[in-house]
Amino acid sequence: MKLTAEKIIDAGMAVFAESGYHGLSMRRVAQRLDAQAGSLYYHVPNKSALVRLMADRVARQAYDAGTAALAALPPGAHWRQRIEAQLLPLRHSIRRHPGGAIMLADSPKVLSPGAMSLMERLLETLREAGIPVEHRAVGADTLLSHVTGFVLQEQTQSPTRAVTAEDAAALRESFPLTVAEAGALTEDEKFTRSVRLLCAGLETLLPTTVR
Repeated sequence: MKLTAEKIIDAGMAVFAESGYHGLSMRRVAQRLDAQAGSLYYHVPNKSALVRLMADRVARQAYDAGTAALAALPPGAHWRQRIEAQLLPLRHSIRRHPGGAIMLADSPKVLSPGAMSLMERLLETLREAGIPVEHRAVGADTLLSHVTGFVLQEQTQSPTRAVTAEDAAALRESFPLTVAEAGALTEDEKFTRSVRLLCAGLETLLPTTVR
């Protein structure tokens, strides 16, 4: 099999999905490709470069999905609709990759062009909306962090235990509001509403003349 950077990224993402960042190594990627570790370095110089390429792939796929969603909006769509059109596909894109949320969260640290493109477009959307310049970077970062945090919870396999009828009754008595709300919304509905709540908060920063 002829090695290419794309095949190495494919194998790296598979190893990352199984073992996480600390389990990822050029040796393990090479084993997955049935190749010698030294042969990978011609295409990808080290683990840090591989992580950067992996993060960039996830971010670029998300960026392209957002581009398609924005193009489907009607002309003159409200800025909040444009935010949703970027964040909803972003969530779906990174969910397709086990560990995708972690990769995307780390991508700004490795200067992924794809991740920076996501941030740039969000900043432009907030600028066009009229969000004051001193709040734009924090606002855009909060929106992106919300997506990665939400997906991280979705991708984390937490240990569970069977809940008896007695357990359920005790929980309802101790935490009636929490239990009543649990399961009231699907994850898709919860995510969409959470994005709208964040946008509603950002909207309070706008001058009253443009709200």
